[in-house]
Amino acid sequence: MIKRTLKQIQNMVKGSGLDNEYNDRLIEGVSIDTRTIKKNQLYIPIIGERFNGHDFIVNAIENGAIAALWDKKQPIPEVDIPLILVDDTVKAIQELSKEYRNQLNTIVIGVTGSNGKTSTKDILASILKTKYKTHKTSGNLNNHLGVPLTLLRMEEDTEMAVVEMGMEELGEIELLSNLASPDVAIITNSTDVHINTLGSVENILKAKLEIVLGLKENGLLAYLGDSPALREGVEKLNLKQKKITFGIESKNDYMVKFLYSNEDGISFQLEKPTDKTLHLSMLGRHNMYNASAAIAVARYLNVSYEEIQEGMAVIERTGMRNELIHAKGFDILNDAYKSNPISLNSALETMYLFKNYKQKILVLGDMFGTGENEVRIHEKIGEEINTEEIDYVFTIGELAENIAKKARLKYKENRVFSFTSKKELVEKLKEVIKEKAIILIKGSRVIHLEEVVEALESFEPKLK
Repeated sequence: MIKRTLKQIQNMVKGSGLDNEYNDRLIEGVSIDTRTIKKNQLYIPIIGERFNGHDFIVNAIENGAIAALWDKKQPIPEVDIPLILVDDTVKAIQELSKEYRNQLNTIVIGVTGSNGKTSTKDILASILKTKYKTHKTSGNLNNHLGVPLTLLRMEEDTEMAVVEMGMEELGEIELLSNLASPDVAIITNSTDVHINTLGSVENILKAKLEIVLGLKENGLLAYLGDSPALREGVEKLNLKQKKITFGIESKNDYMVKFLYSNEDGISFQLEKPTDKTLHLSMLGRHNMYNASAAIAVARYLNVSYEEIQEGMAVIERTGMRNELIHAKGFDILNDAYKSNPISLNSALETMYLFKNYKQKILVLGDMFGTGENEVRIHEKIGEEINTEEIDYVFTIGELAENIAKKARLKYKENRVFSFTSKKELVEKLKEVIKEKAIILIKGSRVIHLEEVVEALESFEPKLK
C-alpha cells in the first residue's frame, strides 16, 4: 500500500493547507470508508448522490485515520488531525493513484470487456504469481474509485498488477486507462452489454477501445480475434503498439480448442503458437477464451508454459462468478454477480456438460440492461432451455417471468415456477431439491441472489 509523508501527499494531489509541523507524518494506506478504515491511514471523504463523506470525519478519526483530504468548499471541522485541502476529493484520489503508479516500477495489465474481464483477471494474476510478486483488483473495484484504490493498495515492490476496468458510459475507460497507464491492455470481447446506457454496439466497442488511450507507447494490446467488429475497430486505430489476438479461429496468434469439462474445470488444446494440452481449474467452456487471453499475455511477460499450467491449477476466484459451493448433499453453482444473455448461455452450457448429478435446477433472475428487446431476449432463453438436461426452472422478477412462460410450454410436468419473493422461491426450492443435485443461481446484481445461496447452504435435503 502507499506509504508517503503528508508533505509528499500534498504535492502529489496538488493540495494546500498542511501545517509544516505535520510535513513528515507518515500515512500507511488510504480509505474512503470509515467503517473499514485502518490505523494510520489517510481518510479521503467522497461526496455521493445520497451521502457526504465529510460528515463522517469524527468516525474516521476514532477508527484510526491520522490525516484527511478535504474539499475546500466544505466547512472546516474542529478536529485534531491535519487536513489537506483540495478542489475535489474524487479527482484528488485519482491524481494520487496516478502519481503513485508512476513512481513504481510495476508492470500494469489493464483488463476490460463486456464479459469475462473478472475471470481473465483472476486467471492471469494466478499465472503471474508463479513468477512475480503480483497484485490484482480486489472484488469488483473497477470504476472511477475502485481503480484508484486498487493502485494505491499496491506494495512498493509489486512487479505485476492486473487491473480490471469497468464502465457504464463513454469516457470511463479512457479515464481509468490514463490513471493506470497500462503496459499491457486486454479486451476480452465487446458485446451488447450496457446497450441501455450506451445506445448502440458501435458505442460499446468505442468505449472498450478507450483502454488503448492510456497504453504505453511500447505496450501490448491483446484482444479477441474471433470478433470481426473488434478486429476492424483495432485496425482502424493504426496503433504503433504490438498486438496479439486470441480465440478459437486459426487466424489468431493464440488459438485454443475445447477438449472436455468436468467438476474440476476444463481441458483445452493450445494449438497456436505451439501444441499444448492445458487444464483450467474453473468451470465453464467460455473460460477457455479468458484463459487464452491470460496465456497470450503471460507468454509476452516471459512466463513458461509449466508456470502457466501451475497457475491455472490454483486460481483464487472472485466470488459469485461460477463458484461451485458444496452444500449438504448437493452443489450450488453460484453465478449471482451479474447476468446477460451471453454469460447466461455460457452458464447453461456449463450445466449441460455436468454428468455426475442426479438433478439439475435453474434459478434465474432478471437480466437488466438488455435494451428495448428485453422481453424477447428473456423469452428466447426460456425457449432454448434443454429440457433433457434441466429438471426444474425457477425464475424471480418480472423480466425473468418471460423465461418461465416459454419454458412451461416445453415441460410436460409442472417443473417451472416463477416468483417475486426470494423467501417463497427458497421454500419451493427446498421442496424439490434431491441429494446429488446441482443448482445454478444467476441474475443481475441488483437482485442479490446471493441471499438465495446463503439460504440454501445450511439446508439438507431428505433422501428421495
